[in-house]
Amino acid sequence: MTSRERVRIAMDGGIPDRVPLMCQMSIGHMLLQLGAAPLDFWHDVHVFADGLVKLRAIYEFDGILVSLHGHDPDWRAGIRSREPSPEGEIVTWENGEQYLYRLDDLPQSLIREAKPPVEEFKLSDLPATLPYIPVSGGLRFAIHPEHTFDIFDLVREQAGEDVSMHGEITSPFDYLLDLFGYEEALMALLTDTEKCQGILEHFAVLVEDLAVRMCSKGVDAIKVSSPFAGSGFLSPDQYREFVLPHEARIARSVRAQGVHIYTHTCGAISDRLEAMLEAGVSGIECLDPPPLGNVELADAFHRFNHRAFIKGNIDSVHTLLMGTNEKILSDAHERIDIGKQAGGFILSTACSVAPPVKREKLLLLKEAVEKWGRYESKT
Repeated sequence: MTSRERVRIAMDGGIPDRVPLMCQMSIGHMLLQLGAAPLDFWHDVHVFADGLVKLRAIYEFDGILVSLHGHDPDWRAGIRSREPSPEGEIVTWENGEQYLYRLDDLPQSLIREAKPPVEEFKLSDLPATLPYIPVSGGLRFAIHPEHTFDIFDLVREQAGEDVSMHGEITSPFDYLLDLFGYEEALMALLTDTEKCQGILEHFAVLVEDLAVRMCSKGVDAIKVSSPFAGSGFLSPDQYREFVLPHEARIARSVRAQGVHIYTHTCGAISDRLEAMLEAGVSGIECLDPPPLGNVELADAFHRFNHRAFIKGNIDSVHTLLMGTNEKILSDAHERIDIGKQAGGFILSTACSVAPPVKREKLLLLKEAVEKWGRYESKT
């Protein structure tokens, strides 16, 4: 059975030959493992694709998550100056932006961008097409309209047909947070609900269009990055009001293309697991266990009751980063045993692999699925 078949069967809710293994890696972890120049890794589609494929092979993952797309092939033309830094490299761009490209983390903007005041913002100010990915903390990755999906062709060509390839989109709720800043956006949910809903609906249409077009690029699944939809930011009622309807719209359109779609939400989500399934997604990723979150894997399987696949949920910090080899193997063994009882399970870290996690520790997960992840043959 190929890796691609193995992941597909698991996402279908079935039982493959063994539990698939596929972890999302942080940008920092990939940089440290590859020794790549941060500026090139962030902006150059060939460098990024090469890195994704190389690390999948090193860790023997069954799939690749393509977390960035829309690279500009002429990105170097926009550089005004470059300056070495102990943390990486400071780059000033012709448009006035300045970033620190760090050796072990995401780029950091060195110029604070002013956010539009909520009360002055008009829906007519919103973009007609989706111009960027809101990565994290105000960091944006521009989507080149003529090269939106180039990376998928490169990854498929290099990885081959036997590897599962997943794309990534971002929740409309993240676009709202990015637009005004986290604090102002969360306040606006209460003070200007109608405007916020209008913005969410607008971005839902744009993300839906992007996702449907992505489906035609040979992806086996699409991940919805929705990290701020947990209980640390929204109550269950607010989740149903501001997140669920918009992610459901996107999920319906992706499933109509015959492509799987799964949601990634960080932190404590035990109080909204059933609500997350109401979006119509194929699966849920992350499911942070204590102390990062509050989801117990066995409880999640019981509550899902075969309605969706689960991709998770090893603690990248307290287990992979801080744990001994014995603890890592024991933790992986426990989760594999739970997941095997139900099928529809992909072993992965809960959130992305933390930057400092050592390669030899992450390699233990492949050892674990080979040792304990085989399903008994029915023949």
